[in-house]
Amino acid sequence: MERRVGRLLERNTRAARLFEVHVEVGGQGFTQLRWTKVESWREWARRSEGCYLLRSNVIDWTPEELWRAYVQLTEAEAAFRVHKSDLQIRPVWHHREHRVGAHILVCFLAYVLWKTLAASCHQAGLGDEPRQVF
Repeated sequence: MERRVGRLLERNTRAARLFEVHVEVGGQGFTQLRWTKVESWREWARRSEGCYLLRSNVIDWTPEELWRAYVQLTEAEAAFRVHKSDLQIRPVWHHREHRVGAHILVCFLAYVLWKTLAASCHQAGLGDEPRQVF
């Protein structure tokens, strides 16, 4: 029973923080599951729901500039995920500088085509994900 509860809490880590769970064996060998709500965590979750907290060591940026940089970073990360999953372009180790440049160019062109396909899908009313078209 304890392992099953542990797996359940492991799969639901965000919800697991809201509860304190104990599995106890009773005097007659029966297993009891006892749980309590963690009110302090619940209050923090309620207050922070739907909010972003960006921490940075850059002190001379406005909040708008920091947010814009964060959004650009998430878009760059999404581009790498598209390269790895949808386009199936994996990192390749090149030994010559011109080959590295060529690989970067091919990756860039593939990503531009992917974004163009996404824009075409959006224009045609098919959503923003080219995956759905494939």
